[in-house]
Amino acid sequence: MKKKTKTKLNEQNQWLYGRQRTSLLITLLLVSIVSQIDRVLPFILAESIKTDLKLSDTQIGLITGLAFTVCYALAALPLARISDKGWARKVLLWSVIFWSIMTGLGGLAVGFVTLTFSRIGVALGEAGGTPASHAIIAQRIPENFRGRAIAIFSMGIPLGTMLGFAVGGWASDSIGWRNALFGAGVLGLIVVIFVLSFIRKQEVFKQKAKTEENFIKASRELFSKPAFKWLFMAAILMGLSSAPFYIFTSPFLIRTFGLTAGEVGLSFGLLQGIMGIVGTLFGGRMFDRIAGNGYKGLMNPPATIFIIASITTSIALFMPNSWMSILLLIPGMFSFAFMMPFAFGAGHLVAGPKKQAFSISLLMLGSGLIGATISPFLVGAISDFASASHVDSGLQMGLLLVPLFSFQLGIVGFIVSRKISSFLKNNN
Repeated sequence: MKKKTKTKLNEQNQWLYGRQRTSLLITLLLVSIVSQIDRVLPFILAESIKTDLKLSDTQIGLITGLAFTVCYALAALPLARISDKGWARKVLLWSVIFWSIMTGLGGLAVGFVTLTFSRIGVALGEAGGTPASHAIIAQRIPENFRGRAIAIFSMGIPLGTMLGFAVGGWASDSIGWRNALFGAGVLGLIVVIFVLSFIRKQEVFKQKAKTEENFIKASRELFSKPAFKWLFMAAILMGLSSAPFYIFTSPFLIRTFGLTAGEVGLSFGLLQGIMGIVGTLFGGRMFDRIAGNGYKGLMNPPATIFIIASITTSIALFMPNSWMSILLLIPGMFSFAFMMPFAFGAGHLVAGPKKQAFSISLLMLGSGLIGATISPFLVGAISDFASASHVDSGLQMGLLLVPLFSFQLGIVGFIVSRKISSFLKNNN
């Protein structure tokens, strides 16, 4: 009895408050920002890299797309399992070090093979960053602040994207793509100092789980829960709708309204970043509020917003001028960011203790490897077919998949709410 009570007290002492919690969350935010910068830099540097290394568009696509995504998704699962078992701090530390070094080495690339090797290394390193960060949040942040903590960490995605494109574009024109990658690598190694300083060792959570589950058994256990099955479906639809939205909206605005890349960056790009920040913070705050009321109707708010966004995005594609189109795209920008704290928070809730990081990796597998690799191809294929059939705006036709998948995501979101309610009822 004494041993059980002591363990319970030790677990309670793991929660951080005040300055310590703030320092932890700022550190995780910096990790998220640097990770996203290193991920998107090749996008803005692609033309310079292509010209210098004499690469084809297909090779650029393989380097920045398939090679990165597949390696990231496959490595995330084992690193998540290690993080859940109490080694989250070490996984995060070595992940940041490894992907930062590999980003810097990309600046030494002399051709397709060496640059691919660099990006695979970045993918393998970043694969541990997100699940380890979620494990640390689960281990250190109390449940009544969990949604906001996830939101702060997730805010690194829009912030990192904005900084990566802005600074990367400047660096490409001013100091060259190689120096841009060198600089990004150094920035990551600086963040390592914050990880060492503000993320403490997890002594209690280094205890081994009662049973050593393999990947298949752990996955089966999660997918045996209807709530997680539907949450996984929501993750796939999230990838299906968000990937083409972010990849093809800028080309759509340029081709349809004759905007320059700079004009699109200042309008759509800036609004996208702002909505990303506002959406994640507001979503995290609302998640905590609903959690405090027993998680009733947990996924209803993002589901409702996705239904609205599907309507406004559909209309935006047929507007006669650019500013009306961009304004109607704002709900779509907001919806994807707003969803992240809910999706990740629900994953933590359904998975339970010591499995949060693994659940997040599975959800990211659905969103990234399944959803985000299929929909851009479909949009591109529809666009090419429509253009070959002499349709004025083939890309416009392809982008109609975005509101279609967004509407389906809204419907699935309402179903997830009911499944989570049943899950909680059966486990209380």
